[in-house]
Amino acid sequence: MSGHPAPPLLLCFHHAGAGISAFSRWQAQFAAEAEVVPVLLPGRDARVREPRVTGRAALLAELEVAAALTRGRPYLLYGHSLGGLVAYSFAAAREAAGDPPRAVVIGAVLPPHLRSPLALSAELPDTPLLHLLVRQGVLPPEAADEDRGSDLFRRRVLPPLRDDLRLAQDLIRRADVPLRAPVVAVAGAEDPVAPPEGVAQWARYAAGDFRLRTVPGGHLFVRDKTLPGLLRAELGGILAGLRPESSAV
Repeated sequence: MSGHPAPPLLLCFHHAGAGISAFSRWQAQFAAEAEVVPVLLPGRDARVREPRVTGRAALLAELEVAAALTRGRPYLLYGHSLGGLVAYSFAAAREAAGDPPRAVVIGAVLPPHLRSPLALSAELPDTPLLHLLVRQGVLPPEAADEDRGSDLFRRRVLPPLRDDLRLAQDLIRRADVPLRAPVVAVAGAEDPVAPPEGVAQWARYAAGDFRLRTVPGGHLFVRDKTLPGLLRAELGGILAGLRPESSAV
């Protein structure tokens, strides 16, 4: 009898104020080398009516579903911006539980000790927060322009974004454990939120192998269709070691 073991999982965590659409085409690029699993946090997209999580304990409880998927199966993590902090926190918890990831890729976010001004801006009034988000390339210019729809952003975008920033604050406060898994930090060359020289300091949170990669683009380079191919190449050695082989019994 022959069988094909399941490929490793690649769990993907989205950025603040967003859903999982940025990962919608990743599976095609990873093909059979990994099963891409975008993880949707509550309070957005199909889960828009569910309460959002704003603290580490609630986040890890929410991610028990993702943790259940990884038991007995190798997995890797990618997180973008807020998702990078989520990936780090999830990896630390899973390592403590004896189920470590094979690699953690953290994109577009400063390490916790640098105290990103954006991540600490959750309680700013609407107008200053919108202007900050526009300056940092997180929102388009019309978000801060009262004549071009800023009211829409105030009503629909800011509430979930604020809660995501509150979550980021709590994750930053509680991040102090180096990861044993290999860590790859990815920075956008033109990212004002998390410039490469800051992202490089994720090395402090890697007890083992650490690599920094810089890609073209600003803060939302996760939307670039070339990113999954770059990650696939970067993780090629790890994925090759996990490649399912046919077996006969």
